[in-house]
Amino acid sequence: DYLYFFPTGLTKCSSCFSFFCLPQQDNIDRSSNHRQADLIGPAFQQSANRSSPNHQEDDVDLEALVNDMNSSLESLYSTCSSQQTESTPLLHNGQTSPPSSTSADAQQTGLRRSQPMHILAVRRLQEEEQQLRTSSLPAIPNPFPELCSPASSPVLSPGSLPPGEPSTGNYIVKIFSEDGMGKVVEIPADMTARDLCQLLVYKSHCVDDNTWALVEHHPLLGLERCLEDHELVVQVQASMNSDSRFLFRKNYAKYEFFRNPLTFFPEHMVAWCQETSRTIPPSQLLQNFLATSSCPEIQGYLYVKEVGRKSWKKVYMFLRRSGLYCSTKGTSKEPRHLQLLADLEDSNIFTVITGKKQHGAPTDYEFCIKPNKGRGELKELRILCAEDEQGRTCWMTAFRLFKYGIVLYQNYKIPQQRKTLLSHFSAPVRSVSENSLVAMDFSGRIGRVIDNPVEAQSAAMEEGHAWRFIQYKNILKYILNVFFPSAVIHIAQLWFHGRITREESHRIIHQQGQVDGLFLLRVSQSNPKAFVLTLCHHQKIKHFQILPCEEDGQVFFSLDDGATKFTDLIQLVEFYQLNRGVLPCKLKHPCTVVAL
Repeated sequence: DYLYFFPTGLTKCSSCFSFFCLPQQDNIDRSSNHRQADLIGPAFQQSANRSSPNHQEDDVDLEALVNDMNSSLESLYSTCSSQQTESTPLLHNGQTSPPSSTSADAQQTGLRRSQPMHILAVRRLQEEEQQLRTSSLPAIPNPFPELCSPASSPVLSPGSLPPGEPSTGNYIVKIFSEDGMGKVVEIPADMTARDLCQLLVYKSHCVDDNTWALVEHHPLLGLERCLEDHELVVQVQASMNSDSRFLFRKNYAKYEFFRNPLTFFPEHMVAWCQETSRTIPPSQLLQNFLATSSCPEIQGYLYVKEVGRKSWKKVYMFLRRSGLYCSTKGTSKEPRHLQLLADLEDSNIFTVITGKKQHGAPTDYEFCIKPNKGRGELKELRILCAEDEQGRTCWMTAFRLFKYGIVLYQNYKIPQQRKTLLSHFSAPVRSVSENSLVAMDFSGRIGRVIDNPVEAQSAAMEEGHAWRFIQYKNILKYILNVFFPSAVIHIAQLWFHGRITREESHRIIHQQGQVDGLFLLRVSQSNPKAFVLTLCHHQKIKHFQILPCEEDGQVFFSLDDGATKFTDLIQLVEFYQLNRGVLPCKLKHPCTVVAL
């Protein structure tokens, strides 16, 4: 009574009146299809019952019938595939290998069955696409590198980089000033000490006079040394301890021995001068130290601290290019009497800042030779002591020359060449209307025309600098006179250090080089109304008291008991910078303390 429409491939079983799907193949196993029809038959019959006359419907819902039939086929497909994957292993191409009995029956009957295939390449393709997608994304930089582990952090911790090993990337270095304040800068791995000093000068708005230096400071050991301009800051910090730090300060004596070599190398300490028994010109003396073919030698007595003991022993020493030697028999230079104390290539020389207090040194002129690869322990240090400041300076300067040689001279010449190149670009440009003007010199009784163009150019530059300085000084005086009395106009000067002690002024002079003309002004401790000028001459520190004197109700300052009077300390310093007067030398280099 009912008419059924079947899709292609559906066949009705004559025994159970069930419907099943046949694949489009030539040879078909009816028994297996019958078993599959047992699975799909009930589901299909439920769909058929819903369209029976009991539901009182006249027409058959073909769409619902087809949907139910498709869902039944999908469940059958998943069931059969799960059963075969659990019992049948997979081949390399993703197909299942049937059991041996089944394959034997299939060979006898010659039948082939359609089976579901597990395509593993889809999963592999998805994984490869995921990896490609993640690798193509740009790397996101870490905004807080200092919070990472030391292995992945660009913060250079002491001891994280072996000395002498090349490195790349940027590192964070902290620099301290004399007042204890620090500044963190990010530098590349190949930045030298000179470049870092130039960067700090630019950031701190200091005067670039090529006298700034980077100091390696060890507070627990009481040691410090000035880094050479060509040394890499990253490698030096990698060899430092956790308590060590970098200091940024002035050092006027870094290359002073190139200008006055006889002051740094007395004849009684240079073996070559003793052998020739004649005065050596300064140029020849430096050539012997810089040339690799010559064999200069520094000799003299030094106090040596014995290893593991607090006692000191006075020994005759020899400093050569190969190292520092001591004689075991008087002043003998025979090889069998010489004992090697330190190698120059693997060591650095430091100034000991706590000699008598920490090591019980016999004098105040102590220095130390520290190995580069050492752990920084006291037993690894060679602590020496000279009899005077000139002797200590001679030993330390010769150590630097023997170790670095011509590299030090190149470091000394680079700022001079740079200054010469910049002088061509800093010359004032004259306009067309100024071409009719003539340079004049009115320093004498009568004026004269300056014919030399180089002299005229230098005079114009000096006049321009003098005019700017006078204007700046007048403005500063006006501001200070309005808000402060005239007696404290000097507080804004770099050479004024306020109320510091005598020992503190000695320490500052020692740290900044002990060259002739190095000075500072401070408040007198004995007389609160007076000031003290601390001056270095011939590596000795001298103090001169500046007393106030009153004349016609006005207060003046004098350094020579009223013979020469000045209205303020700025005038006094400017006068003695141009005239020696009662001082042993002119005031040349002010002791400057800059806050980073």
